[in-house]
Amino acid sequence: MAKVKVDYDLCESNALCEAVAPDVFRIDDDDYLQVDDPTVTDENRARIEQAVAACPKSALSIVEDE
Repeated sequence: MAKVKVDYDLCESNALCEAVAPDVFRIDDDDYLQVDDPTVTDENRARIEQAVAACPKSALSIVEDE
């Protein structure tokens, strides 16, 4: 099973990921990125991959569990 990983040292919470996959990513009231469900599924993989690609700081990645 794959999961979304966020490097919070790089993340600027610019919400591009939220725009692409709002069911996975959201910016909270304090302007910090939250991942509501980090699980990458067949249904959301394309959106998450698009969100990873859209991140201007390369703060997002998909990690495969072993």
